[in-house]
Order: sequence, then structure tokens, then C-alpha cells
Amino acid sequence: MIDTINYMNTTWTAGRNFEGVSLKYIRGLMGVHKDNHKYRLQSIRHALPGELPDSFDAREQWPHCPTISEIRDQGSCGSCWAFGAVEAISDRHCIHSNGKVNVQISAQDLLSCCSSCGMGCDGGFPGSAWEFWVDKGIVTGGLYNSHVGCQPYTIASCEHHSKGKLPPCGDIVDTPQCVNMCEKGYNVSYRQDKFFGKKSYSIDNEEAQIRAEIFKNGPVEAAFTVYADFVTYKSGVYQHVTGEEMGGHAIRILGWGTENGTPYWLVANSWNTDWGDKGYFKILRGKDECGIESQIVAGMPKM
Repeated sequence: MIDTINYMNTTWTAGRNFEGVSLKYIRGLMGVHKDNHKYRLQSIRHALPGELPDSFDAREQWPHCPTISEIRDQGSCGSCWAFGAVEAISDRHCIHSNGKVNVQISAQDLLSCCSSCGMGCDGGFPGSAWEFWVDKGIVTGGLYNSHVGCQPYTIASCEHHSKGKLPPCGDIVDTPQCVNMCEKGYNVSYRQDKFFGKKSYSIDNEEAQIRAEIFKNGPVEAAFTVYADFVTYKSGVYQHVTGEEMGGHAIRILGWGTENGTPYWLVANSWNTDWGDKGYFKILRGKDECGIESQIVAGMPKM
């Protein structure tokens, strides 16, 4: 498949990721439930500012917010729906506090304790994740083994790439138990550590509306359909050219631009930094490529 894609001379190049990993395993990482559309949040509309810039990168716009340039790793669990949410939520707490609130919001707490969000490691609903943040709050928690925050991620990172430093990915694991406690040595109580959203919403499937939301409020969570070719992405602007459907996947969009005349969204994945372009990818913008513009969710933090 890699040679086929590169021979087609499309807008992106393919390479080896996930070597020696079964398609069944990769499907297990696609954690956006197919009923996701039933859990759609109320949408909001922006009065569009005069001119949105031709290119935008949240990492440069808000350099005092380090989570914006962080790539996380969901490990062997279909928890992308939780990762896209907590990544963008972490960014927004920092952006809207002008850098005063600088925390990693816990994927673990959301994944294991949100019973209305779906099926944990077997997939969930991005919109419900943002509602949980508003209703119940989410504690802090860093990457696997980081001992950062109240509840760091407990599912080990694994190698989503052909040759890397991490152990190979095994089977999709069971969802961790919900624990209403912080890890030993963290000196704030679980209840006191909760961060809340003020409101959650979705953004209409219009490119200018999505850009306005990111420009004004920060990165958003989006979901799209993954085909087998996406898994091999290395660089350039992805658009689907070949391969079967693998499932729905949630990610975080943090900007946009144009590369060699092709408009793109700049996106952070949650398969660690060995995958793709140091953990990031670009995908065709303005054509609802693989449905990426029709499932955008976001929210505002309670200050």
C-alpha cells in the first residue's frame, strides 16, 4: 500500500507506522462510537471577524501554554475520544486564564469515570466527554508513569511505529476502574482537584466557523473516519486515496494553513511522537475530508 500511495503522487507521503501490528488492533484504537451523531451537542455560531489569517498555529499564538505542543499516547486502548477532549480542554484552561492555569487535564479520570461517555477503551462519544467536564469536572493527570497531577494515565505507551524505543503494542486493554482518589504523594484531594467547563457545544460544518472557533478560543476536538491508508501517513496533506474503512477516530485540531497550494488543518494525534510527522498530521481542509469538519466539539472553561 505504501508504494501504491507514493506512486500516485498525491498530496502526502506514506511510510511505515504500526509494523507487525494487526488490523484488528488498529481498529481497536478507533474509539469514536458509530452512534456519535446521536450525542451531538447544541451548536454555536460566530459572527465572523473581518479576515481570518491564511495560516494559524495555536502553538505560536499562545506560546505560554505548553500543553498545546504536547503529543500524548492513548496506548492500547480506544480512548481517542477522551484524549482529543482533555488535550483541547488543557489548552483552553491555559489560554482563557492567560497562562495562569497551566495543567494537564487527566485522560484517565475522563476515560474511567464518565459512564455516559460510551464504553471506555472500547470507544466513546466526544460530545459526552465535554459535557462531563461541565457537569462533573475532570482532575489533573499527566502521561503514563509521569507522576504528574492527581491521576496520570495508567495504560503504558507502546510503539505505534516500526522502529522505536517503546515496547510493541499488544491487545486492546480493559478500561481502568474509576477511582475517586489521587495517586499517593499528590497533596490535593480528588474533589478539590477537579477543573470544570462553563459550557460545551459543537461547531457547524463550515470551514470559516471552525477557523473562527480555533482563532478565538483555542484548539478543538474533531472526529473523522480512518481508512487503512491514513495509518501509513508520514508527511504532506492527507486525503483518502485507498484502503478499507477502519473506524472513527478523535483528534485535536490546532491550526490551519496551505502547503503547495493545498489547504490543510493542522492536527495532533494521540499515538505518541514516533507516529506520522512527530505525532502530528495535516489533512485536507474545506472539503469535509473523511467527515473531519462535521464532528467538531469544544467548550469554555469555568474560571
